[in-house]
Amino acid sequence: MLSVSERLYNLDLAPAKIEGRRWTAYSIFTLWANDVHSLGNYGFALGLFALGLGGWQILLALGIGAAFLFVLLTFSGFMGHKTGVPFPVMSRISFGVRGAQIPALIRGGVAVVWFGIQTYLASLVLRVLLIALFPGLQNIDNNSILGLSTLGWLTFAALWVVQTYIVQHGMDMIRKYEAFAGPVILITMLSLAIWTVTKAGGSIAWSTDHQLQGGAMWREIFAGGALWVSVYATFVLNFCDFTRGSKSRKSIIKGNFWGIPINTLFFGVIVVAMAGGQFKIDGTVIGSPADIVKAVPNTFLLVIASLALLLLTVAVNLMANFVAPIYALTNLFPKKLNFARAGLISAVIGFVILPWNLYNNPNVIVYFLGGLGALLGPLFGVIIIDYWLLRHSKIDVPALYTEDPTGCYYYKNGINPRAIAAFIPAAALSLLIAFLPALNSVSSFSWFFGAGIAALVYYVIGDRSAAFEDVSGEPIAVESVH
Repeated sequence: MLSVSERLYNLDLAPAKIEGRRWTAYSIFTLWANDVHSLGNYGFALGLFALGLGGWQILLALGIGAAFLFVLLTFSGFMGHKTGVPFPVMSRISFGVRGAQIPALIRGGVAVVWFGIQTYLASLVLRVLLIALFPGLQNIDNNSILGLSTLGWLTFAALWVVQTYIVQHGMDMIRKYEAFAGPVILITMLSLAIWTVTKAGGSIAWSTDHQLQGGAMWREIFAGGALWVSVYATFVLNFCDFTRGSKSRKSIIKGNFWGIPINTLFFGVIVVAMAGGQFKIDGTVIGSPADIVKAVPNTFLLVIASLALLLLTVAVNLMANFVAPIYALTNLFPKKLNFARAGLISAVIGFVILPWNLYNNPNVIVYFLGGLGALLGPLFGVIIIDYWLLRHSKIDVPALYTEDPTGCYYYKNGINPRAIAAFIPAAALSLLIAFLPALNSVSSFSWFFGAGIAALVYYVIGDRSAAFEDVSGEPIAVESVH
């Protein structure tokens, strides 16, 4: 076996031993139970109602997207289960032991900015809650220090500390938090939907007064489904960060089935009930469950609902926006960083960028985060085709940790030029589709265009001359703490 390089290997990047893995089907289900019900997703789905889609049309759009995601995330999850490695190491298979820094840093860069932004959005909920309980706090919410009030700084810092503390205890603490938060979120959202329908007299409006018809309706249905896939463009890349700790393929399939298609349709029913119920009550289209929470007349119930939304936002932030930059940084400096240290650095970056100023700048959201997001599809296209169609899932796991030029993932100076050649044109097209006004009609499908073109190009130019070998990583694996 080739020698393991300390510049590519540490206890957090090492393969997880098969024995002792802790992620069950329930663990994976609660991952989705939290993320699907995020406030951002509710804003997206409620926006479909505002665009003119009715109840069954929203459910169809979400169902189409969920069907695609179930397939994509299941195959992505299998990769993590078999190899036991996190996403930056998985990227070495197709991009090379050094070229893997490209997908890892793109994925991590998107996540660390969103970590700060989501923490800021959660702090807004906490501010409203605290002022409702202690009206005197309004006095410290009217000033501005670097764009944030005194109360804003206190609430942001409090949530930042809570999340950083959880991450300092590793992936297993995140798993436990998700398992706790999942049922709470499902019960809370269902309760809000029932309360809205009851307030509306037991029935709802199935659409607005301007419901789409014909071709325009079907375009929005398929565009909505495509955008639902794009929402999870980050997860389809680094789902292996979680499934590397899964007990079996069956647990991935079962967790994904209940967590993606079934849970998404449950989410869709809640969206339709909330939107249709509120529209019947006063003719308005809500933009978030927080709008319903604000209307709850009972202070105790208002506090409980607000706390549940905070619990949800933290759960989503931990798994979607904290894990990826941690592994990206650990992969960048494996000799100096571990999970806890990289988590602290990620948190500090998410703080010092003053994310509220970024969030309030549309150019940052559209061009920086949107631009990085447009690159995720091409990365996925290269990685998935290389793993499944070219290598037929035959992976030499120990070779992922060597800088020996004879190693099968060393390619040319540690970078696979074929992967780069497939990635660049697909990324360029994906950016054009995302930003050119002339291509606005197909912008919803930019992830599919980027992933599809990268996959096709790499399938054509990929190296088929090598004899791929399946070599277990168990000899260099560590006890699973994930």
